[in-house]
Amino acid sequence: MSGYELKARVLMDADAPNRSTSIVNGSSSNVLNWDDVRYSWAYPKYKKMLANFWTPFEINMSQDIKQFPALAEEEKDAFLKIIGLLALLDSIQTDYAGKVADYLTDSSVNALMIILAQQEVIHNHSYSYVLSSIVPKHVQEEVFEYWRSEPILRKRNDFVTEGYKDFAESPSVENLLKSIVYDVILEGLFFYSGFAFFYNLARNQKMVSSSTMINYINRDEQIHVDLFVKIFKEVLSEYPDLRTKELEEFVQATFKQAAELEIEWARFIIGNKVDGLNLSDLEAYIKFYANVRCNQLGFDRPFEGYRQNPLKWIKAYEEVDLGKSDFFEQKSRQYTKVNHADNGFDEL
Repeated sequence: MSGYELKARVLMDADAPNRSTSIVNGSSSNVLNWDDVRYSWAYPKYKKMLANFWTPFEINMSQDIKQFPALAEEEKDAFLKIIGLLALLDSIQTDYAGKVADYLTDSSVNALMIILAQQEVIHNHSYSYVLSSIVPKHVQEEVFEYWRSEPILRKRNDFVTEGYKDFAESPSVENLLKSIVYDVILEGLFFYSGFAFFYNLARNQKMVSSSTMINYINRDEQIHVDLFVKIFKEVLSEYPDLRTKELEEFVQATFKQAAELEIEWARFIIGNKVDGLNLSDLEAYIKFYANVRCNQLGFDRPFEGYRQNPLKWIKAYEEVDLGKSDFFEQKSRQYTKVNHADNGFDEL
């Protein structure tokens, strides 16, 4: 790969146009005018992210508070350790999003990254909110320390943080592209066996409020993956010589390693201990999503086959898009007041 350093976005450039000249290393005044942005997908993405706004306070945990003590010990253990994992990943993600934002020279995409980081903060708050509802404070503190004491969690943590490290310490276009691969793994693969666990509880009418929150997080993460995929493709479009065989091999090998780590975690935390979750199906599900995410980035799928989601039942949870409706309780939480195809600033 050729070497392209990244220059940080300036606070204000009076000599540059408002509409950016490039997604990175571009020229822009840094003044954001949503009616004059470089990328046509940026404003629809902004509207979508705003429409999905939610906070943990909206979710009534009273039923979960009653149900948690009655869960099987294996379910309690998996519940808490998965929450610990999710809290770890979203903590990393908040910081990473801020580092990426520093080098985005398009003010509209930078704005999206700031919203993304804010949503990650809400995700982290939701884990504290769930835990403070169902377990005493000392247990909550233990959950937030799991990443130090669980070797498999530590291995997954190191995989992502090492993947981000080159970009954080040596910002270049090449390192940004590679870090986005790890981001898509974090948000689009590493959460998914945990999500499956919560959705399996919900379909058995257990911990429904916690699963509602997971559904909101899942929906956000799908948008985040799509945003990073768009950034990845725009960068490659503007630096076409970086689309090399080496990059393709890196992406495929990294997704294979990530899938192996996720499968190792699923065997450890879920195994065949949880009713309704078959381990072989879960492993196939992880490989399926590794194929999906790699393909989204524009590369061949790393696993032969695995073209269909083996957990057919989970689609009802993953693919729901009911605005701010609570999927499980069907209570309206709609914040969007105006529906319009374009900016529609004159519509009230």
